[in-house]
Amino acid sequence: MSDYSMTLDEYQSLAVKTDRTNLVTSRLSLPILGLFGETGSLLSEVKKKQRDSQSYDTYENGVVEEFGDTLWYLAIIAHHANLRLSDLVSENNRTAALHIRFVNLQPQAGLPLSAPSTAFERTLLKLATAVGKLAGNDMDDFQNSTLSLRDMLSGVLDTLIDAANEAGVTLEDAAIRNIEKAQDRWPTNRTPPPLFDIDFPQEEQLPRQLEIEIFERESAGKMYVYQRCRGVNIGDRLTDNNVVEDFYRFHDVFHYAYAAVLGWSPVTRALLKLKRKSKTKIDDGEDGARAGIIEEGVVAYVFSRAKEHNFFEGRNELDFTMLKVARSFVKGFEAENCPLWLWEEAILKGNAAFRFLQMKRRGLLVLDLDKRDMIVQELPL
Repeated sequence: MSDYSMTLDEYQSLAVKTDRTNLVTSRLSLPILGLFGETGSLLSEVKKKQRDSQSYDTYENGVVEEFGDTLWYLAIIAHHANLRLSDLVSENNRTAALHIRFVNLQPQAGLPLSAPSTAFERTLLKLATAVGKLAGNDMDDFQNSTLSLRDMLSGVLDTLIDAANEAGVTLEDAAIRNIEKAQDRWPTNRTPPPLFDIDFPQEEQLPRQLEIEIFERESAGKMYVYQRCRGVNIGDRLTDNNVVEDFYRFHDVFHYAYAAVLGWSPVTRALLKLKRKSKTKIDDGEDGARAGIIEEGVVAYVFSRAKEHNFFEGRNELDFTMLKVARSFVKGFEAENCPLWLWEEAILKGNAAFRFLQMKRRGLLVLDLDKRDMIVQELPL
C-alpha cells in the first residue's frame, strides 16, 4: 500500500466535481438537509446492527459508506460557504503541516468493528445534535455570519472524527470509497469500458450494428410477439405469461439494450448464437445458462420497478439504490465492471423502446455498440 495520504482539501476538490446540489439551488439548505439525512443513516446502521446482530452482515461496509456520504456533504457545505475543508479542523486536531491530511486527524489504523459500542452510540447522538442545530438555523443568517457557520461545521467535523475513531473507521478510507462511488454514478468522464468481446474472433462478437424487427401477431385469440433479424425469425414467440396484461411479451428489448449499451447480454448471445466458445471458461461462465437466468432476473426486477413508474417516462435519472441492486445481480460476472451510469443509460434506453412498443405494438430496434446506443423506429406494416 502507498504511503501517500490524501489531504482534506484534495478530497473536497474531488467531491465538488460530483456536486449536483448546485443544480437545484445555490443556497445551503439542500446540502445541509443531505448532511442531516446521512447522519440519520449512520444512526440507522447502528440500530439495525443492535436489532439484528446475527443477520445484519453488511454493517461494516454500510458504516464506512455512511461515513463517506456524511463527509461528502460536510465538504460540499463548506465549499458553498467558501470554506476549505481544512478550515474546519479545530485547534485540538490541527497540526503544523501546511496541508492537513486525513492521517493527521487519525494517526491510528482503523480496526474492523463487529458491533457498535456504547461510546460510538453516544457520539453519533452527539453528532446528530450538532447537525440538528445546524439544520435548525435560518439559512439566510449564515450569509452574514461566516464565522458562526465555520464554528458549527468545525464542531460537526470534530464529532465525526471522534465517531470514526470509535467505529474503527479511517475517514480517508471512507473518503476514497465515497469518491469512487460518486464517479461510478456521476463521472466527470463518461467513457464506457471496452466491449467484453473485443479480443474474441469476429464470429463470436456481438454485431456492432444490428437491427431487430419486433411485432405482434394474434393466434387463437392470444397475442404473441415475434422477432426477426436479417430476415430470419429468432427466439420463441412470447406472451405475457401473466394473469393481467402488462406487455411483458416485449421484454426482450431490455436484453437488447443491455447488449447495445453495456456490451453484455448472455440472452442476446444465445438468441443470435454468438457464444464465445473459443474459451471454455467464458462460454460456460459468462455465456452459459446460469448467466442467462441471472440476466432474466435483472430484467424482471427492473421491469417490476419500472412498471410502478410508467416505465420511467420523462425521466433521465434513476434511483441510486435500484441501480445498485440491479448490478448486484451480476456480481462475479463481467457485467459487474460496468459503471452505474452506464447501467442507468441501458435501463433508460430499454424502457424508452418498451414504451414505444407498448403503444405501437411493432418497431425496429437499431443497435449501435460502437456508440453504446439503441433506438427504436417505426416498422412499416
